[in-house]
Amino acid sequence: MTDTTTQTLHCVLIPMHSRQLLLPNVTIAEVVDHDARVAGADDQPWLAGYLDWRGQSLPVISYEGANEQEASLPEAGRGRIVVLNTIGPDHDRLPFIAIVTRGIPSQARLDAEQVQGKETADAGPADLMQVDLEGEPAWIPNLEYLESLGVQALRPA
Repeated sequence: MTDTTTQTLHCVLIPMHSRQLLLPNVTIAEVVDHDARVAGADDQPWLAGYLDWRGQSLPVISYEGANEQEASLPEAGRGRIVVLNTIGPDHDRLPFIAIVTRGIPSQARLDAEQVQGKETADAGPADLMQVDLEGEPAWIPNLEYLESLGVQALRPA
């Protein structure tokens, strides 16, 4: 008997400076416009600042900075800030983190056979894996690592 049902995963492609990130929709809480609410970066190269979001101060992480590259900061008018749900052991302390984008995220629907893992030498600590998505490279981020950076950036209560 052949299984004719195909499972589809609803995802979001997030444009970054030198690559696209691929995340399931369920990881994204909200996409917000970049504006003056991001401020107060510490001396960490991956910390772009803090976002006042729904009464919480969220650390805003530069994905490039987290990958030990030149940090990307929000661009007024072009960039967005993506608020991500956390699922790690520190979820109670930090239920959300935010990352800086270089453009507007877009929706994607994926079937398992559309995504093939790919070995690469230029992966950083914030990268879980690179995939080939219909002939285009996309990166699945290491959310546990990004969450650990967010925990490091928590301001004292």
